[in-house]
Amino acid sequence: MNEIRTRFAPSPTGFMHVGNLRTALYAWLLARSRQGKFILRIEDTDQERYVENAVDVIYATLKSAGLEHDEGPDKDGGVGPYVQSERRDLYRPYAEKLIGCGAAYYCFCDKCEEENDGEIHEASALCPCASMDSAEALAKVKAGAPHVIRQRIDRSGVSTFNDTVFGEITIENKVLDDQILLKRDGMPTYNFANVVDDHLMGITHVVRGSEYLSSTPKYNLLYQAFGWDIPEYVHLPLIMGRDAEGNVSKLSKRHGSVSFENLVSEGYLPEAIVNYIALLGWSPKSDREIFSLPELAESFSVAGLNKSPAVFDYDKLRWMNSEYIKALSAEEFAAKALPFTSVAESFLAGAWEKIAALLHTRVETFADCQEKIAFLLEQPEYGVELFNHKKSKSDPENSAADLPVIREKLAAIAEWNAENISNALSEFAAETGVKAGRPMWQARIAVSGCAVTPGGPGEIMEILGKEESLRRIDAALTKF
Repeated sequence: MNEIRTRFAPSPTGFMHVGNLRTALYAWLLARSRQGKFILRIEDTDQERYVENAVDVIYATLKSAGLEHDEGPDKDGGVGPYVQSERRDLYRPYAEKLIGCGAAYYCFCDKCEEENDGEIHEASALCPCASMDSAEALAKVKAGAPHVIRQRIDRSGVSTFNDTVFGEITIENKVLDDQILLKRDGMPTYNFANVVDDHLMGITHVVRGSEYLSSTPKYNLLYQAFGWDIPEYVHLPLIMGRDAEGNVSKLSKRHGSVSFENLVSEGYLPEAIVNYIALLGWSPKSDREIFSLPELAESFSVAGLNKSPAVFDYDKLRWMNSEYIKALSAEEFAAKALPFTSVAESFLAGAWEKIAALLHTRVETFADCQEKIAFLLEQPEYGVELFNHKKSKSDPENSAADLPVIREKLAAIAEWNAENISNALSEFAAETGVKAGRPMWQARIAVSGCAVTPGGPGEIMEILGKEESLRRIDAALTKF
């Protein structure tokens, strides 16, 4: 069997949408699962939509996701260049070859430039240039008449092809249009360039979104006109998003972050994002959900791809990310989480390792960290009603009486650490005959101003330090 060769061919038009990343991931997994090659090609034929530095984003995203390519602009495999704008001179001879065999024609219409990549004629309406005498058309071209080259579509009958995911697909030719292959500026359209490049680069399997299903017959007609082998198609289901009302539609910014870059900036680990995206349209043979990239490559099979659209569930992604965070070492977590907080610029900079230890198993994304420790950096305003706690039998009245004694015991501690702080609170409970939970609750509220905190009062006060802890207790006493 010939070597499997897949490709990822993004356009440098901005950030990497999760749908594009999933296409890259599945193409990479297909190649790796069958010991094939994964090729990166930059499709920049639409220069008007080109975004500066977008190619750098593509490289950075693939690197961060762990999707190393075997060939590309930076890794010549002998079939380059791998940037379409650098290949522009090779497309015209192929377009003219199609004209020679009757599969394409010159179009001189005034308004024939590429809106939606060149498809502006109604599919049912024939371009008047299609019936122009070939000698007349060639004379106009030689005279310098502005023109494009269009594919000639026979609208009779139907086109049938097989897709790995969706099975046999049949489309009536009457709905196909004479798409532009070569623009006036000599640049190819995406629809033409990807056929020529896939053939010249030996691509055996084309992995792309299901939105290209309806265009596939036009691609196949080009392959047939050239006498080339048609690659195997793997069309992927749509990725949908669910809004606050529960309505499902194609994933877009209104559903939340839809780019890999933004998700990472919001505190998601690249490994977790890749793992989650792998399950958006592909089902492993077991109920297992956590996979490393090598494990995905070992388990992946196109037979597990689904036809039904996948719904991007941010709650599920948060859960998966929390599992990846828990698996980090303490040192890794501390290093990755710190940039998402303002601790480094605060009076608690020296206590970051202790703070990180409290957060490690309590956050789902790194972005959660700042909110969970905000009370440490600056105590929020609170009322004495917060001292009410039914289970520990704490209330504002006994808190007003207990806290001065608790403060005195804490002030007497020589070695300030969580263990000694907790022992002092336990001693108070034993001496006064109350449950240990009461002084624990009272101290927690006094130093944090929050009913829920990562860590107990001992851990919190150790991080805050003796002076700041006592200052906060003094401030609490003024509230009664």
